[in-house]
Amino acid sequence: MSYFSFLGHPMNVKRCLSFLAVCVVTFFLALVPTSFFGTDPVTSEPIFTLTQQRVIAIFVFTALMWILEVIPTWTTSVVAIVSILLTTSNKGLGFLITKENVGALTNYKDVMAAFADPVIMLFLGGFVLAFAATKVGLDVQLAKLMLKPFGKNPKTVLLGVLLVIGVFSMFMSNTATAAMMLTFLTPVLATLPKDGGGRISLALAIPIAANIGGMGTPIGTPPNAIALGALEEAGYGITFIGWMLRMVPLVIVLLLIAWVLLMKMYPFKAKSIELKIEAAPTKTTPFQKYVVWVTFALTIILWIGEGLFKVNSNIVAMIPFAVFSATGILKARHLEHINWAVLWMVAGGFALGTALNQTGLAAKLIQIIPFSSWNALVVMLVGGLICYFLSNFISNSASANLVVPILIVVGKAMQGNPTFENLGGVPAMIVGIAIAASVAMCLPVSTPPNALAHSTGMITTKQMTTIGIIMGVIGLTLGYLMLIFIGF
Repeated sequence: MSYFSFLGHPMNVKRCLSFLAVCVVTFFLALVPTSFFGTDPVTSEPIFTLTQQRVIAIFVFTALMWILEVIPTWTTSVVAIVSILLTTSNKGLGFLITKENVGALTNYKDVMAAFADPVIMLFLGGFVLAFAATKVGLDVQLAKLMLKPFGKNPKTVLLGVLLVIGVFSMFMSNTATAAMMLTFLTPVLATLPKDGGGRISLALAIPIAANIGGMGTPIGTPPNAIALGALEEAGYGITFIGWMLRMVPLVIVLLLIAWVLLMKMYPFKAKSIELKIEAAPTKTTPFQKYVVWVTFALTIILWIGEGLFKVNSNIVAMIPFAVFSATGILKARHLEHINWAVLWMVAGGFALGTALNQTGLAAKLIQIIPFSSWNALVVMLVGGLICYFLSNFISNSASANLVVPILIVVGKAMQGNPTFENLGGVPAMIVGIAIAASVAMCLPVSTPPNALAHSTGMITTKQMTTIGIIMGVIGLTLGYLMLIFIGF
């Protein structure tokens, strides 16, 4: 089968056909008469304006590209943002935005601001903090220190691995955390009996803890940032510590459940395990190490103490950037280590939300679809299940980016519904999407940590799917119970 590169992505015949099909659907939706989508029964006017029609086409294009993964997910986001700017903004292509009855236009500055949304800056600060910690060996030192109390008993070592990875994933990329822990554990796994379940338990513990741990903080995983950004845009402010107070206990409970399940399903035969974690030599000076340690601690203290210090967590995230740049720890060449693809992907979701609101499409959907008369619990659960299903097959960032803008519209329409408000309202509905995305871990392709663990050859797809489905069902159940009874 022949391959060629398109937008930096290898393309085969299947991808080419998918790309053509998506383009045909997109242009059809964008170019058909607006009356195709329906007309007002009283005035006989189309229910959607031209700009609203274009947003629908862009949304469908984005959704299909993310689901089919024809081109990189971040590329799809950038294409979506540029399309919004060209076809719906007040500084777009003249022959498109000056048409009669074009409808409300988006403010081009607001759309472009998606690339530098405060939540994007929060995530960027988290990436910089994690990079600096890895550069000076802080991550390895912390892992060694945190795992030491768990001794050599296989059961307690398994618990220690789950908890340590869970904590690391709250502040570092779960992919980076999984990769780091695999480096430590692969030699250990090789020494365990092949006919025992110990190596399976430890190998599975890595992706399970990485996926679950990311729920603990707003910077733990992209779906958290997507949910937080959408809620802030809708007028629901959630502090860093406010998020942690609700989500960290959930993370701990899920990790303990995973511990029990892994011991029952894949028990150890070995009587003891010794983890030898050695830090690789670094080229940083003692001064730089101290700077990273102090900045790391200060940043987390300010994040957790947001209410006490009165400094917004998004602003706090820029402190590591400034300190590490000024001290030479972060140089221009190091910027390539930041996961810009994730940031641009999240930005695409924010831009879609802006377009939905500023063109009036969100308000129109609220008006023509009787969301408020629907069963509130069913709407919340169906939204979570859709995101969970999608996240098992596509990027959890992509699934959250698709579902969150729609559910924000639904949530606004259901405001005032007593049942909906008793269930936690808009915040519960949107945070539920972040939970659903994080607990989706059935397959090796579901998340990068899953893929890394599966690549060791020590676990089968069936084993990963079995524990993944069980943890997914438990995670969704406990997560939504927490949201309904405790709320945000």
